[in-house]
Amino acid sequence: MAVKIRLRRMGAKKAPFYRVVVADSRFPRDGRFIEEIGTYDPTKEPSVISIDGEKAKQWIANGAQPTDTVRVLLKKSNIL
Repeated sequence: MAVKIRLRRMGAKKAPFYRVVVADSRFPRDGRFIEEIGTYDPTKEPSVISIDGEKAKQWIANGAQPTDTVRVLLKKSNIL
């Protein structure tokens, strides 16, 4: 099972809001997930990033691969 840390799109049309989730890579983007570890709101100025660092580090240590976008968010919030 390939586990990814990725964004799940929420919110209204043209007003995106994302949840950072740990999911099996075979499931759809907004489908089933294993655990929610944070949120990302790009509509605010500046963008609001809220990620549980301990859970993110634990999942990465267990082999979960963050997507490119999530990797940038983790670096901005000083988790990676």
